[in-house]
Amino acid sequence: MKRALLLISIASAAACGPSIDLSKDIVLTPVASGWADGGTVAGKNRIVPAMTFRLTNRSHQPIDTVQVNAVFKRGSDPTEWTTGYVPNASRQLAPGADTGPLIAKGLQGYAGTDARDALLHHSLFVDAKVELFVKSGSSRWTRIGEFPIARQLIGEPPAPQSRTSAGAPRDRGSAT
Repeated sequence: MKRALLLISIASAAACGPSIDLSKDIVLTPVASGWADGGTVAGKNRIVPAMTFRLTNRSHQPIDTVQVNAVFKRGSDPTEWTTGYVPNASRQLAPGADTGPLIAKGLQGYAGTDARDALLHHSLFVDAKVELFVKSGSSRWTRIGEFPIARQLIGEPPAPQSRTSAGAPRDRGSAT
């Protein structure tokens, strides 16, 4: 009986493979930060905080089901203002591959009758920052960076396609 339990334990440990440390194995490269078009609400132009970035797998094994959570905060306020979620940053991120550009946009922002660019210069405008967290499968959320949101308008990144460190394209799934 002890022998059977020992074999089951060894088999379970081997099946799990080496553990991934997302704080070291996922490298975040910021591309741009700023304010994205949030559409029109009740006839008012709306802008929302956004961060465009790439994730690179620096480990020697694939990382499955990569998700990103962005927590936006206003000014020096330590509390969450709004969030952005990227549920399919990558279905499987191969060793050395990157996700291509991804964007996380907050759900809340600023609205007004002025042009979107003019909203950035309004007297009540408060700058923001973003904390980015990553998770793989059922792992815990791991903080991978904090960045200021620039006072500029940014657009959607081009459709992402994962690349290996050698530059060859890889299929990476969809991003939202």
